Order: sequence, then structure tokens, then C-alpha cells
Amino acid sequence: MNQLLKYTMIGVLFLGYTSCKKTPGEKAEVSDAKEVAAAQGVDYQVNTTSSMVSWEGAKPTGTHTGTLSVSDGSVSVTDGKVSAGSFTLDMNSINVTDLEGGKKAGLESHLKGMKDDNADDFFNVRKHPTATFEITKVTNLLNDTEANHLIYGNLTLKGISKEIQFKAQIDVTDAMVNVSSPQFTIDRTLWEIKYGSPSFFEGLKDKAINNEIALSIALSASANPS
Repeated sequence: MNQLLKYTMIGVLFLGYTSCKKTPGEKAEVSDAKEVAAAQGVDYQVNTTSSMVSWEGAKPTGTHTGTLSVSDGSVSVTDGKVSAGSFTLDMNSINVTDLEGGKKAGLESHLKGMKDDNADDFFNVRKHPTATFEITKVTNLLNDTEANHLIYGNLTLKGISKEIQFKAQIDVTDAMVNVSSPQFTIDRTLWEIKYGSPSFFEGLKDKAINNEIALSIALSASANPS
């Protein structure tokens, strides 16, 4: 094989690999915020120590992963099914799990917007210390190996509310509600988080950051004692 052709093919394959780094997970449907479902039935309080949201962001050269803590929340159960609920995320709890030391601290600081010159690059936790998710409806999901329900709810980030839809496995007993979702993605730019987005900035090359953020939710809630 001609050496120039050989190296050209290798270069194309390499560029294709780096430019096509995908954020894993099924894309969540996003629409305008809807009316929140009214709390009724049996009230379950979210266990903040055993509930969290995991996240993953991607760029051409790799990914970063992390978690967010749930600071409070409740779930309503009517006739044995989740009918309403909400939870609050502590944005100051942004935790990067794939880095250590100074790199970990630096990325966490940037995501939180702890410096005046980059406060609005991502989440600006000084201005927006919490994010919320409020259920608008829950429907059954049949013949799916990953989940048994679809959850719809308003996600509020940086003061912007959008309804998102995602799959979830919901298990309800008299004492507990457990909710877990397979990984799904949202387009962060819909919440005006545009830093490093190739949709808004040209010439970023390997400094670009995917618009999609992957999320997965693990939530447990306990029935209030009578």
C-alpha cells in the first residue's frame, strides 16, 4: 500500500474516533415545563444518604464522571403506584470521580463556577445552589428489559425549567419506594449551559465539550411512620 495513502487512512480513522466520542445513554425527550402532579396518597420521604444522581460528560479526548447529592425530597404513592414527587439536588455537592488531587479540585471548581470570571460557564452554584426535579406524570412501560415506567417531570437548572422524560425501574412496598434509571442524556444548552459547545463556538476542535450530559438516578424513599 502507498505509504501516503496508508498514513492518510490512519489519520482519518483517528480523527473519526476522536470526533465521534459519544455521551452514553438514551436521549431524553425535552419540552416546555408542565403542571406538576399534586401530592396525594401515602407520603414517602427521600433517604438522602442512599440517593444520588450520577453524571457523565464527554469530549473528543475522553469523558469525566461524577455524582450529585440529593438534599431532600418526597414521593407520593396512590393505589400502590408513584403518582407525584420531587427532589432537590445540592449543586455544591458536585463531585468528580475520575480525577484526583489538583485536577479533581480544579474541574469541580470550574463546574461550580467558584471564580468570578467563570461563574456562568456551567452551574454557578453561588447564584443557583440547588436544582430541582418535580414529577408531572408517571406512565407504565411494557416489554422493556431496563425499566417498568416512564417518568415525566420538570427539571430546573440555573432557574430554567424544562420537562424531561426518562425510563425508570420503580418498585413500591408498604415501607419503601426505590427508583433507578438507566443512563439517559439531556442537552445542557437547553438550560443555557453553553460553555465549550460546538453548536455555539467555532474552532474548538479537541477542546469542544458535548452538548449531551448523561444522567442516572438512584432514589430511595421511606414511608412516614404513622
